[in-house]
Amino acid sequence: MSLQPQPAYVIPDETRRVAHAAFPKGALCLRLVEALDQLYLDEQFATLFPTRGQSAASPVRLALVLVLQYVEGLSDRQAADAVRGRIDWKYALGLELTDPGFDHRVLSEFCARLVTMAPTAFCWAPYWSAFGKLGLIKQRWRQCTDST
Repeated sequence: MSLQPQPAYVIPDETRRVAHAAFPKGALCLRLVEALDQLYLDEQFATLFPTRGQSAASPVRLALVLVLQYVEGLSDRQAADAVRGRIDWKYALGLELTDPGFDHRVLSEFCARLVTMAPTAFCWAPYWSAFGKLGLIKQRWRQCTDST
């Protein structure tokens, strides 16, 4: 698979309209995208992909799928189904409502690529910072135990 870097994606008008109609009070995915904005660009993942071959799925979108998968506690198959069938996920990923999604095995392949990536090239810190601002994660404190 080769990477054809995409410019910063925008949420299609129809997806935006339907998502806001379906979730008038908002939803986690809608708030998450508004808080995260465009943290990463496909070019940051270029070292993970060869220059030739079939086009790969957008690594920025796959990274966001991993985040949503973690937040909702889903398996790879369930996350791929959510991309295919949930309006709020399509909104978060900037996909057309008719987008067919991807095979669930793409997520494990992408994770394997992320493991090989240099830590300086991709950092989860901006995601965790945004999650903290949204109240999705709590800071962990060191806990001391008294052994006496």
